Amino acid sequence: MIEFQHVSKRYAHDVSALSDINLTVAKGELVFLAGPSGAGKSTLLKLIAAIERPSSGRVTLNGQDIGKIKRAGVPYLRRNLGLIFQQQRLLQDRHVLANVMLPLLVTGASRAEAERRALAALDKVGLLERARSEPQALSGGEQQRAAIARAIVNRPQLILADEPTANLDRDSANQVLEALTAFHSAGVTCLISTHDEQFLDSATRVIYLRQGQLIETWRKEAA
Repeated sequence: MIEFQHVSKRYAHDVSALSDINLTVAKGELVFLAGPSGAGKSTLLKLIAAIERPSSGRVTLNGQDIGKIKRAGVPYLRRNLGLIFQQQRLLQDRHVLANVMLPLLVTGASRAEAERRALAALDKVGLLERARSEPQALSGGEQQRAAIARAIVNRPQLILADEPTANLDRDSANQVLEALTAFHSAGVTCLISTHDEQFLDSATRVIYLRQGQLIETWRKEAA
């Protein structure tokens, strides 16, 4: 589903974020990206979502070269992606349900259809009772779960989650992880970056990055 072929990403002043990355992710996998802050985990996810473009090498998603997608084609690419990035906050001027409905309305769904599917998504993350609440009335964990509902309301093929449990207490972090793994169990491919070693105990595949380089990858043997 995803392939990186000798991918590097450099920023201004020749700062290297990723260096010669080669990896593949199959459809239906649950993959954790691990490593310290600044290892390149966020950059790797942003390359898949066409938020960033590679400086060299090739990133493909379902056989499509992401680096060659024109700007006008990026929204169509992202219709099949569920994006959970730390900088993508809930809109504070509308309640939770309206936030989750927004991706469907943008793609042309009727309000009735958008509301039905948004309520179903909130139910899946345990927030149905908070649908009419304002975002600022939610705890940090609830806001993150609402962001997950917004990310999956379009029924994406792939979820990209960048440190989705950062700054959450353990109980809230566990709820967020349970929501993501539930979508994986339903057949959604998931890439989740984390610096929390505790979550890696339940992983079936982990890719370790350090200073922009892939230093290790392993899969847990099936029981």
